[in-house]
Amino acid sequence: MSSETDTKAMNDMTEAPVGSEGGIRRVAPEVPFTDVMNGDSRWEIPVHDHGFVALVDSMPRLVPEGQTADSAIVQAARVSYGAGTKKVNEDRGLIRYLLRHRHTTPLEMVEFKFHIAMPIFVARQWIRHRTANVNEYSARYSIMPDRFYRPSIENVRKQSTSNRQGGDEPIEVGTAEEFLKLLEDSEALYTRYLDLTEKGVAREIARAALPVSVFTEWYWKCDLHNILHFLSLRMDKHAQIEIRDYANAMYDLIKGIVPITCEAFEDYRLNAMHLTSLEIEAIRKGQPLDSTNKREIAEWEAKRADLGLD
Repeated sequence: MSSETDTKAMNDMTEAPVGSEGGIRRVAPEVPFTDVMNGDSRWEIPVHDHGFVALVDSMPRLVPEGQTADSAIVQAARVSYGAGTKKVNEDRGLIRYLLRHRHTTPLEMVEFKFHIAMPIFVARQWIRHRTANVNEYSARYSIMPDRFYRPSIENVRKQSTSNRQGGDEPIEVGTAEEFLKLLEDSEALYTRYLDLTEKGVAREIARAALPVSVFTEWYWKCDLHNILHFLSLRMDKHAQIEIRDYANAMYDLIKGIVPITCEAFEDYRLNAMHLTSLEIEAIRKGQPLDSTNKREIAEWEAKRADLGLD
């Protein structure tokens, strides 16, 4: 770049245009912008009897007219090529390339903030994803509202014999009814909890009597890369149904804002399959998996069924 060009560039940056204040250069958009949430303050989907997932903000909130928040991912990815480059010129292809090859940093340029109400046992699962900014309702400072999760009788599940973490089929009706009565009994503690706080028991200790079926709330802000990681785990068919309901609602709220990214996410993560080196070798040789681990073999058999190899 010539010295004459350098001088002109410096002048362009230092000369305050009309409307600037305090030495801040204000640059008007080159094209009209539109709100990705259409001017709404909140998009909300109810979940269970008392829960919800609400989208309350997005970054970017404003995007060039005719575009989506996917444009922020493209903008971040192309910065490494320099302004004005034509080397990568197709937004959808670029985003799909990023997802396909696990180049995740550009996805961190998009963020979403949610307001969520869920049972405490769901929140305790959720908080294991340690990549978000979270601020939760405090039962130390405030009385917990009278809201409890109670599944339908069909959704009282029998403990899986192959998965120590969960249940995979309904249990007999009599046992399900007995469990629902147990939940009803635990909910009845709420009136005693209220009575004792009114008698002076500190809220911070009184909360210890409440079951994990009581609803809590929080604000949860996270970048798109980590949201997609959360969704890939919690929308999976092996995830607990209660948290899966929240994950599905979250996905429904964001997919209209980043539709190109969500399309690639479905193609390369959500509906895709990871194969280990042992599994690839088994396919190549047409032989059983070279492993004695029962769980690993069972997982391979499930993949074979999904792939239609049986």
